[in-house]
Amino acid sequence: MKIALVTQYFWPESFSINDLAKTLVEQGHTVEVFTGKPNYPEGKIFPGYDAVGCSQETYGPGIKIHRVPLRPRGAGGAKNLLFNYLSFVFNGLRYFPKQVRGKDFDVVFVFTLSPITSVIPAIYLKWKLKKHLAIWVLDLWPESLQATGFIQNKYILAAVGWMVRAIYGATDTILVQSRAFVQAVSRYADSRKIIYYSNSYKDTPLTAAGPTQIPSDLLDVLDTHFCLVFAGNLGTAQAVETLMAAAERLQHLADFRLILVGSGSMSGWLQQQKQDRGLDNVILAGRYPAEEMPQFFQRARALVVSLKRAEIFAQTVPAKVQSYLAAGRPIIAALDGEGARVVQEAGAGLVCAAEDVDGLVRCIEGLYNMAPTDRDALGQAGRRYFLENFEMGKQASRLIDILQRRIDGTY
Repeated sequence: MKIALVTQYFWPESFSINDLAKTLVEQGHTVEVFTGKPNYPEGKIFPGYDAVGCSQETYGPGIKIHRVPLRPRGAGGAKNLLFNYLSFVFNGLRYFPKQVRGKDFDVVFVFTLSPITSVIPAIYLKWKLKKHLAIWVLDLWPESLQATGFIQNKYILAAVGWMVRAIYGATDTILVQSRAFVQAVSRYADSRKIIYYSNSYKDTPLTAAGPTQIPSDLLDVLDTHFCLVFAGNLGTAQAVETLMAAAERLQHLADFRLILVGSGSMSGWLQQQKQDRGLDNVILAGRYPAEEMPQFFQRARALVVSLKRAEIFAQTVPAKVQSYLAAGRPIIAALDGEGARVVQEAGAGLVCAAEDVDGLVRCIEGLYNMAPTDRDALGQAGRRYFLENFEMGKQASRLIDILQRRIDGTY
């Protein structure tokens, strides 16, 4: 299958779509990417790239990438994000049609994180190429705008809702990342278009061997302490306040360490809280490339995932859940809804409600006092569940099957 992949985010930015594109090509399909200049999450155009002008490059096994100019997201805030979103729409509409000229594709496929507006250039490509348009919805609009505090005005939210309805109306297939998304998206789209298609993770060797960028003193802490690792974005949605409050309550566990791997809008706040509260059991490790994650995961006694308490987050399965399950380590999940259901169904760890500090403390203490063999059993159960439900090779094959049947009109 020949796939025109439209996404505002792509390598060298770290998203699951990078590995999915490579897996599809390894399975014999053609993927050509139409994206912007990389700038996530720091908000600055990556070294080696220029915000202005179009460019082309190749990624992995012959994946051609077409890049259009993009206004970087900067330090965040409504104005910067709005200009970032609009620049992708404007430049995608302006340049993508020229970049597909003379090419033949079977489907236009959109990796749809925030913003949903990233679908707009793909709608034009659908009309220009006269091909099937499928979008993969991993974030709900307008719900996420309200839940993160980005927009609170009910009239603006209503207007965004009408825009979402129009975007969904112009698509042929809507894939959604969790079962709970089906009902949510049905408020704005014909339910016959909607298909559950989960996120996935590329299985990697379960080893922490080999050279690493991680400082030796941090590796020593991981090897000699009871370390709980959180990996990923450190933003408002991740309820990092709950993590810090739990760490403060757990200072009586002398060898307990909470290691936060990543960065985000709350990084400064975390650093200040660590200092103000004297939280020596919290380590802010900073960002590391994806290939370093096995070093953290395999040394950790458990992996933690958390989100804020909101309906939209209860409908979401955070992408890190799949990577945690793949690692074969116990999971502590401070989540509601779908994410909690996956961890419980897998038998992979301990679960408490979102933003429940008492519950999170109980989970950590429970795992701390658990026999090592019982902790290992949780991790092994999670890995089995991952191989059955979220392994990328299987999910890539399923994606092609869904798209082909939708194009043929048999799904």
